[in-house]
Amino acid sequence: MDRSDLELALAVRQHGSLSKAARALQLAPPVVTKRLSALEADLGVRLFQRTTRRVSPTTEGHALCDRAIDLLQGFSAIEDELRERQSEPSGPIRMVSSFGFGRLWLGPLLAQFQQRYPQVKIELQLSERLPDLANEGVDAAIWLWNPPAQIAAEWISRKLAPNQRVLAAAPAYLRQYGTPTALEQLSQHQCLVVRENGGETGQGQRFDEWQLTRVGNARLLHIPVKGSLSSNSGEMVRDWCMAGHGIMLRSLWDIAAQLASGQLVRVLPDCAMHDADIHWLAPYRAQMPLRIRLLQEFLATRFREEPWKSVNLPGPAAPPGSRPTP
Repeated sequence: MDRSDLELALAVRQHGSLSKAARALQLAPPVVTKRLSALEADLGVRLFQRTTRRVSPTTEGHALCDRAIDLLQGFSAIEDELRERQSEPSGPIRMVSSFGFGRLWLGPLLAQFQQRYPQVKIELQLSERLPDLANEGVDAAIWLWNPPAQIAAEWISRKLAPNQRVLAAAPAYLRQYGTPTALEQLSQHQCLVVRENGGETGQGQRFDEWQLTRVGNARLLHIPVKGSLSSNSGEMVRDWCMAGHGIMLRSLWDIAAQLASGQLVRVLPDCAMHDADIHWLAPYRAQMPLRIRLLQEFLATRFREEPWKSVNLPGPAAPPGSRPTP
């Protein structure tokens, strides 16, 4: 049994299919089938149960794969140590982030980092689901995350920047319906809602109220809201808001450019929702490779100042109107 056998077993467990594992390993499916059968024959145990629909690991298969993760990380650590003897960091970094934040803020910074260290190769995967970083071979994630009180020993978590959602609307909407001057007036407006986290009957957030705080006051205010438009897509809600269909609650990093250009206007600017903060998440390693340590510090430095706040935001403007929706 060698390193390629361990990689093959992990690929089969991850994908649950010999054909998908073959594509991931860039091998022909018959080669994967033959190599897996040979590995099982050499070990004298059955590692995977095969059906027409799925390939599932046996108890022995799980044990092999769990041990394979440690062994492959050991191989990588040795390679990283040898690379670090060079004057410049090199090697691959696999990153994952959510679609919006990854595209707007992480992607450009990763390109800057790669230009600074040309021997580093970065792969960025954008996803709506935080993967199992260790089992899927991901070095780190930049994720909007609320860490639990106690983080498992196999995780590394570092807060990079706070995240807050702010109230915003298009000037056309405010001209037509007036600008609310108190939180209680939101109930008289069309509020655009993002429906996430499993729906109203699941374990996620409520969609008929926004949880807001005022500047200088940590007390959480539960504000009832209603509206005729809602979506599971934050981008869709943002488009509706920019088209003048209502007031939305959206992350400041996501709409900083629209606020700066005047396409959107802050509503009740002393109020915000303090949401899941922006974190660096990574599987635990006894020795973090130089290239990953450098990237972590690079991103921590860049995000510490919340760059979306340095977009040329306009100063407070006179509200287009003050009358609530009839």
